[in-house]
Amino acid sequence: MNADLILFNGQFHTVDRENPRASAVAVSEGRFIAVGTDAQAMALRGAHTQVIDLKGRCVIPGLNDSHLHLIRGGLNYNLELRWEGVPSVADALRMLKEQADRTPTPQWVRVVGGWNEFQFAEKRMPTLEELNQAAPDTPVFVLHLYDRALLNRAALRVAGYTRNTPNPPGGEIVRDANGEPTGMLVARPNAMILYSTLAKGPKLPLEYQVNSTRQFMRELNRLGLTSAIDAGGGFQNYPDDYEVIEQLAKDQQLTIRIAYNLFTQKPKEELSDFKNWTSSVTLHQGDDFLRHNGAGEMLVFSAADFEDFLEPRPDLPQTMEDELEPVVRHLVEQRWPFRLHATYNESISRMLDVFEKVNRDIPFNGLPWFFDHAETITPHNIERVRALGGGIAIQDRMAFQGEYFVERYGAKAAEATPPIKRMLAEGVPVGAGTDATRVSSYNPWTSLYWMVSGRTVGGLELHSEGLSRQTALELFTHGSAWFSSEQGKKGMIKVGQQADLAALSADFFNVDEEAIKWIESVLTVVGGKVVYAAGDFEKLGPASVPVLPDWSPVVKVPGHWRPTSTVQAQVHHCSGPCGVHAHSHDRARLSNAPVSDFAGFWGAFGCSCFAF
Repeated sequence: MNADLILFNGQFHTVDRENPRASAVAVSEGRFIAVGTDAQAMALRGAHTQVIDLKGRCVIPGLNDSHLHLIRGGLNYNLELRWEGVPSVADALRMLKEQADRTPTPQWVRVVGGWNEFQFAEKRMPTLEELNQAAPDTPVFVLHLYDRALLNRAALRVAGYTRNTPNPPGGEIVRDANGEPTGMLVARPNAMILYSTLAKGPKLPLEYQVNSTRQFMRELNRLGLTSAIDAGGGFQNYPDDYEVIEQLAKDQQLTIRIAYNLFTQKPKEELSDFKNWTSSVTLHQGDDFLRHNGAGEMLVFSAADFEDFLEPRPDLPQTMEDELEPVVRHLVEQRWPFRLHATYNESISRMLDVFEKVNRDIPFNGLPWFFDHAETITPHNIERVRALGGGIAIQDRMAFQGEYFVERYGAKAAEATPPIKRMLAEGVPVGAGTDATRVSSYNPWTSLYWMVSGRTVGGLELHSEGLSRQTALELFTHGSAWFSSEQGKKGMIKVGQQADLAALSADFFNVDEEAIKWIESVLTVVGGKVVYAAGDFEKLGPASVPVLPDWSPVVKVPGHWRPTSTVQAQVHHCSGPCGVHAHSHDRARLSNAPVSDFAGFWGAFGCSCFAF
């Protein structure tokens, strides 16, 4: 058999415990046919084989996010200004002002998730007055986790919030001494006021939604992601909001493999939704790039315990069990896998009571099901999950909310939140993810950093001993495959599995912990085809697609803030007057500088070390 693709001279970490390391792979028809030495792979070279020298790069299986709101995030990606990793409030406000000046009426400037105030040098949020000064005329909506949103005066006007607007159920419109809305919206105790306000902003037309989704997938590929399980989400209706992703799948333009769960949108009508879907949707319908994956993460609205560690733990309503049971019973009868959002152990205990009751009547008997999040689950409930054959998908929400958790529950409680090591010790399937895009960043390296270091994005140490890097990588690859019933098909660099991998900008297993946050992919392969390439490999990848519309924030601020990534990638000798190696430039001084300042600073000296 001749290979379609051979990658050699690499440092492959396969996540296959029977064959953990390799220097080369060969691929045919989208799957690995050889994983071993350079000689073993080269033996399969044919006249038309593409051969790539990896130049010693660290290579890992393609990352697989077990909980990513990719479909909804893709529809909105080109609308959103990202503050991931931005080092100061001053930088954030500068970016916001520049975008407000570019944004045409009636569009808004939206900052939606992936940041918190602890990442900023000032250790505070922007004020409402600062938002109004930065954007006096353009509506601005800034979402802070799932606890609040900041609206400038222009956004209050177009959203229709006045002194006469009543507080919606579960939310508060903060008012000044005269009763006028200030621009602060507070989720108390759920996020519906945030969802519904964000939904008031104009959408992109269909053509731009297609472009937006492609841009988002390329950004994920840049970070080494090749698969994701889409958890549905608020205001993501099936099948209407799946038109774009289905068209891209039909046109073979997906560069991320997506397994999607169906998320009910109608309180008190959840059972009707799932009965309709189980009769009209075939389980796992689709292919290896877009396939149905079951129900959730919302099964019934009364079982949603949204995490907001600024507020006391919410008690689920007494009606929860009576509403959840018929939905779970129906799904088990139809043999549909399901997932359920659950933050607190108190909620999980009650949910497990329902699951065990259903199981006594209709045995789960190997049906895949799992909890999402499970930050405060106890050892006893982990054992109950294992007994029912369930799994737990964990995310890095503590990386963004750890400071709030510690303030409310104490540092000791935060040491095992969530208790990943205990889950693994009990033999429960565990998959890692981000829960992006409205709270956490979609950057998997932020999540991997949190798992390994035990620190938040603001630098707070939650626990002194994180997971090993090997274990963290397993959870973000092989571990997540279980959650879409694709174990054995992907998640390892192994003969017979899907040829998905990422060659990295730095060696994940040897760089300093702080450097993990800045790792990117320089070569991402999905199904044996290069979907993203940068640096030395740039010519091997597909050309980027122009961003639509041309005023999109993505034009000026593509992806998360990465001031040191180019520094790390460039280690050649500088040909400019500075006459030094790039790695000897003052990174500490650069680490807090805006990207726009980099080019000006080095350009003043004619330095060619950095390419912006």
